[in-house]
Amino acid sequence: MANFFTDNEDIQFLFQHMNLARVATLREQNFRFAKEFDFAPADAPEAIDNYRRILDVIGEIAGERVAPTAADTDTVGNVLNADGSVTYAPGIAEAVKLLGQADAMGFILPYRFGGLNGPNLLYTMSNDIVSRADAALMNIYGLQGIAETINAFASEEIKQQYLPRMTSGEWTGAMVLTEPDAGSDLQAVKTKAYQDASGQWFVRGVKRFITNGCGEVLLVLARTEPEIADGRGLSCLLVERGPRVRVRRLEHKLGINGSPTCEICFDDAPAKLIGERRRGLITYVMSLMNGARIGIAAQSLGIGEAAYRVARAYAHSRKQFNTAIENFPAVRDLLLDMSLDVQAARALSYFAAYSVDLEEGLGACVAAAQNAAPDELKRLRAEERKYKAFSKMLTPMAKYYASEMSMRVSNSSMAVLGGSGYMKDYAVERHLRDSRITTIYEGTSQLQVVASLAGVIGDTVGEVIQEILGDRVWPHELETRVVHIREGQALLAESVAFVKAQTASNAYRDLHARKLVDIAIDLIVAALFCDQATASPKKLLVAKRWLAERMPRLRMLKEQVCSGETSALTDFEILAGPLPVAD
Repeated sequence: MANFFTDNEDIQFLFQHMNLARVATLREQNFRFAKEFDFAPADAPEAIDNYRRILDVIGEIAGERVAPTAADTDTVGNVLNADGSVTYAPGIAEAVKLLGQADAMGFILPYRFGGLNGPNLLYTMSNDIVSRADAALMNIYGLQGIAETINAFASEEIKQQYLPRMTSGEWTGAMVLTEPDAGSDLQAVKTKAYQDASGQWFVRGVKRFITNGCGEVLLVLARTEPEIADGRGLSCLLVERGPRVRVRRLEHKLGINGSPTCEICFDDAPAKLIGERRRGLITYVMSLMNGARIGIAAQSLGIGEAAYRVARAYAHSRKQFNTAIENFPAVRDLLLDMSLDVQAARALSYFAAYSVDLEEGLGACVAAAQNAAPDELKRLRAEERKYKAFSKMLTPMAKYYASEMSMRVSNSSMAVLGGSGYMKDYAVERHLRDSRITTIYEGTSQLQVVASLAGVIGDTVGEVIQEILGDRVWPHELETRVVHIREGQALLAESVAFVKAQTASNAYRDLHARKLVDIAIDLIVAALFCDQATASPKKLLVAKRWLAERMPRLRMLKEQVCSGETSALTDFEILAGPLPVAD
């Protein structure tokens, strides 16, 4: 039987290698829930065993039930009905039902709402697995951050009303942010929310490009303070699907066709305020989007994994000139690059999710330890701040690198298959189409670079690398690689110093931001591979190849950053040529 968890060597390794015991101890708050819920674990080994069982079930659903329907789902898509409701593709509808029956639709929700209380790291693993089966399904399964936002910020009454039905899979949700004239610039949102004389909230306006906008629970970013034009005038409201909410269009897209992308009209729809007014964008949506970015990173991992596997199998079976094409050195080199690209993105994304778990878990410890000894409270707060800084940088880094990886690997997969890959006989063309959106939604790659940059310039990178490598004594083969990482850190420091010296404006920093972030990512991944190599001879080879390939690239990027080259700023009109005249 196909199982997308047990057949994935890399996920299996990381499940064993990463410190799930620490994650579980924090998530379970020292396992206090075992006293209240029979199914809550009593210690770390029991929690890890539960985690393995959960991923095994999801892996079987993905491999046996979802993957066989993905091609049909892509062809059939969704149907907009005359009443404004939407019918999912049959494969998607069945998958949501199966995942609900497995309690996986409440993966990260607390036990008291019927959830699994799973950590972010495990949820990321599950999204990776689901996305390999069908990336479009992840856009529904992976929207559980909506329920988590309700749990974090809504009133107890709202939690009790909505969360159990979301946990069961009976209801799904959507984050309703984008508008026709407000894409990445969410401060420009115009959708209006207002109260009547009795205090009842209503929402009026149009939202576009809303993933799963046909869901029953809609978290809407709307302007509650019309006199405030920027993000401070926005609040977050829950709108339940009903007669005053109408999907008036389904977008016709390049890929992820099983995921309904909706244009929604709110015609004075009844709403409930989530949390406090004026904090919708600044607090609640930012929290929601950080989780969504890790989710898209995991979706990208699944796409990249699926595309690589098609190419690997094809290169093994396809013969040219009386030999399998995998025996050609150029094809081998390409396949190795693809494999390492997927492993690098997975290592970075999982470590980002791990950092989020530690930040959240330590935050809970701080809240529970207000009466603790001052030194202990100080220690907890310092640790929480450290992982908060890690998460702030690593989350957009993971989304940026993983999404770009999914495009590279899907494109390379098509190159391995050649003309066959261009045809719908193989899934590669679907993976390539599906991959493209990952670099766009939940913030484009350039926005992720901007979000990562402060941590790079502020040397959070060095703190992350120190956290990964520690002060351990390395075996000889790894000691050489660690020296290379330290050399790379010096190159990054020199690059950052040069950028900081360009004090005339921030334009030079912005021009070279991607190069700085690329250097940082290459070094963090190198550190993760070296750490993994202590437990795996294969990962030692991975670390060797990664650094052999990346050190020359780091030197090149450093030279480019320190070149002072500014033609994109000073000579754009000349180099770009005249503006094309419309036909």
